Amino acid sequence: MIRTQVQFEEEQYRSLKELASQQQISISAVVRRAVDQLLVIRKPGRESLYRDALRVAGKHRADSHDVAVNHDQYLEESYQ
Repeated sequence: MIRTQVQFEEEQYRSLKELASQQQISISAVVRRAVDQLLVIRKPGRESLYRDALRVAGKHRADSHDVAVNHDQYLEESYQ
């Protein structure tokens, strides 16, 4: 593990301390779990990519009739 230092607002610290006490773990463990959850949410997994693809599925460019040929280009543009 890598040791680091983090500063919390007083209310954040009290809440973390209470949560850690309830779960009988350290504040560090609470923070590590929270960071793990954040990283899982932000990581573009297969489900996330599938959801994004469905969101743009069926969209087309009214001024273009080459969607079948240039679909990758249009998909990339939709993510920008």
